[in-house]
Amino acid sequence: MFSLKIQLKLVMQTQSRTKVIDLLKSKKTGQEFTVKGWVRTKRGNKNVTFIALNDGSTIHNIQIVADVANFNENTLKLVTTGACICAKGRLVESQGSGQPVELQAVSLEVYGTADVETYPLQKKGHTLDFLREIAHLRPRTNTFGAVLRIRHAMAYAIHKYFNDNGFFYLHTPIITGSDAEGAGAMFQVTTFDIGNPPRTKDGNIDYTQDFFGKSTNLTVSGQLEGELGAMALSQIYTFGPTFRAENSNTPRHLAEFWMIEPEMAFYELDENMDLAEDFIKYLVRYALENCEDDLKFLNDMWDRELIERLKGIIATEFKRLDYIEGIEILKQSGVKFEYPVEWGVDLQSEHERYLVEQYFKRPVILINYPKEIKAFYMKQNADGKTVRAMDVLFPKIGEIIGGSQREENYDKLKSRIDELHISEKDLWWYLETRKFGTAPHSGFGMGFERLLLFVTGMSNIRDVIPFPRFPKNAEF
Repeated sequence: MFSLKIQLKLVMQTQSRTKVIDLLKSKKTGQEFTVKGWVRTKRGNKNVTFIALNDGSTIHNIQIVADVANFNENTLKLVTTGACICAKGRLVESQGSGQPVELQAVSLEVYGTADVETYPLQKKGHTLDFLREIAHLRPRTNTFGAVLRIRHAMAYAIHKYFNDNGFFYLHTPIITGSDAEGAGAMFQVTTFDIGNPPRTKDGNIDYTQDFFGKSTNLTVSGQLEGELGAMALSQIYTFGPTFRAENSNTPRHLAEFWMIEPEMAFYELDENMDLAEDFIKYLVRYALENCEDDLKFLNDMWDRELIERLKGIIATEFKRLDYIEGIEILKQSGVKFEYPVEWGVDLQSEHERYLVEQYFKRPVILINYPKEIKAFYMKQNADGKTVRAMDVLFPKIGEIIGGSQREENYDKLKSRIDELHISEKDLWWYLETRKFGTAPHSGFGMGFERLLLFVTGMSNIRDVIPFPRFPKNAEF
């Protein structure tokens, strides 16, 4: 009975409102429908009013045609750009171009008005800089509606890919006592009065009195905990928010962002690369097949090469290249890079993009980096100088995926931790997995917003997340 009530309620809700995306596809001309949404534009003359209505379900608007003589003048005055309305009427074939059908209104109800003098989106052509200042309203624009729908589609596709390939979704902690990357740029979590924390006899902050009894932070990665899951479930992935307190005010950095991190037992570096290439091609293909209208809008509006670039990714085999070969190519390129190139340096975006966009003209997976520029957990190669790391490099983006085969040998891992002066007491549990049933394993991380930059063609990472967090900004 309870289930039946829910089903009946859903049916009634469906009958009371038809989404714009469904109405535009409908062949049921002559029938009455109810549509609800926000007014994008209003125009007309003394006899007829044309209202473009959008409810977020699609990039396209439905045109509402209202004969002025049939409506109260005061009601029509309240129907302005930005207002939220309910329109009921008969679906007919459109007399104009641009849409197959339109709604001949028989009633209009204004849910919420929008003052024409103060509504920030009254006019078209706003800059992205301006729209970042009104993040609470920018989802109503065509650009950000498209970006957010694609963001949803990519999140769904990520879960679908891993589920269909036998992975288990593991929720790793957001609050942690370890620094997975060893970078130290972390947001601290505490219940202390920051102006007067308790201190030990030697003057240090006494974290034993804090909520968790130790110093804790917001996570920079779910990888280490993800490895624990892989040592029991074989294939897991995490997908959640991560945080970095880097004072980086650039178009490629955020303080809060989302990461996708698969970890796989019994995978070595080659298998890790195979998975990364297959995964990202699947996501791009999914976007092309399921976000056609939004991609076309972004292609026409912001990046004329977007769709062709996406198609090129799925049609191209990624180039696999050893780090030392990449360095030699860069040194012999004749290009005067801002950052000089030599063996042992961590490649900058300009180097990565040269390899991808100019030299190979396709995505590159760069492998076997010097161990000094990579994290402690990466498996060391026999040469003692390099580790089995891999970075997937993309056009316009540079690094989109970073990963490695993980060091499964207890003695080698402990030696590396000691060498880097990392606190063993914070990682005892990580080391212990190498003592009890250790196995070769690999994994990688992909920044969700980096993926979205590539798929949408946007140029600033702050424009592919609903409410960006960056230095001096946490407004919304």
